Amino acid sequence: MARAGAKKSPFYRIVAADKRMKRDGRFLEKLGTYNPLTKELIIKRENIEKWLSVGASASETVAKLLNKEGFNLKMNFTPKEKVVKEVPKKETASPEASAAE
Repeated sequence: MARAGAKKSPFYRIVAADKRMKRDGRFLEKLGTYNPLTKELIIKRENIEKWLSVGASASETVAKLLNKEGFNLKMNFTPKEKVVKEVPKKETASPEASAAE
């Protein structure tokens, strides 16, 4: 998905792109559009089937959208784990420790 649209008004193009290209960079073919505000999805079914048949893989988000349209793609994505950083607490001098010295 390549993001387009104005600030706070997202609009996405569903594209076939080389994995090495940037998210909004050069792409091979435009396959459809998705407007998350209205939930409107427009796809070129024949072109998507062509790319999937030659070995292209859909991103997790695109796969979810295409499954709603009846493509029945396998979801081979691992769930994202939350990373919890443990911040070491600073040792503060207690009043008892300073009185003992």
